[in-house]
Amino acid sequence: MNFLEERIVRDGIVKPGNVLKVDSFLNHQMDIALMNEIGMEFHRRFAHKPITKVLTIEASGIAIGYAAANAFKVPLVFAKKSKSINIEGDMYVAEVESFTHKNRNQVIVSKKFLGPEDHLLIVDDFLANGCALQGLISISESAGATVEGLGIAIEKGFQIGGRVIRNLGYHLESLAIVDAMDAETGTITFRPQV
Repeated sequence: MNFLEERIVRDGIVKPGNVLKVDSFLNHQMDIALMNEIGMEFHRRFAHKPITKVLTIEASGIAIGYAAANAFKVPLVFAKKSKSINIEGDMYVAEVESFTHKNRNQVIVSKKFLGPEDHLLIVDDFLANGCALQGLISISESAGATVEGLGIAIEKGFQIGGRVIRNLGYHLESLAIVDAMDAETGTITFRPQV
């Protein structure tokens, strides 16, 4: 069992509807030492790639994106879920559906922050159905950037997202893959990883 799986077992809460609450350490209150360890693990797994930027989506992806970008010593770019008055110029846009929030959002990245010269590591906190990752991949392709890899903190292996992304040919690394959860017992089964 790796460091993230151990933390999920200790502090994660399984709720009905295939919901895994990790808000006490990952995506509401954040354990900064754990975030740094996640960033370093992504660096270890993708160190052989020529990463020039880390790309994620607001809001929960930002902390993980920061940790990864810090480990690689590259800029972090995050897709915004709404256009604000301080975003100027042309933008890349993709529509994504949120498993957690049960809604669709357009996400945007200013064209001045992504281009054909970029080699991206895309990161996020969760992977369920893969819609957010597909949106970020779409934005990357629109920019002409190269997606070198995708890093996920927690993948719900019993949902289709990981399979879809891997079948598209992308190098996807998930630090913890949950194969099953039982809300009644609180039991979490992880997929063994090498």
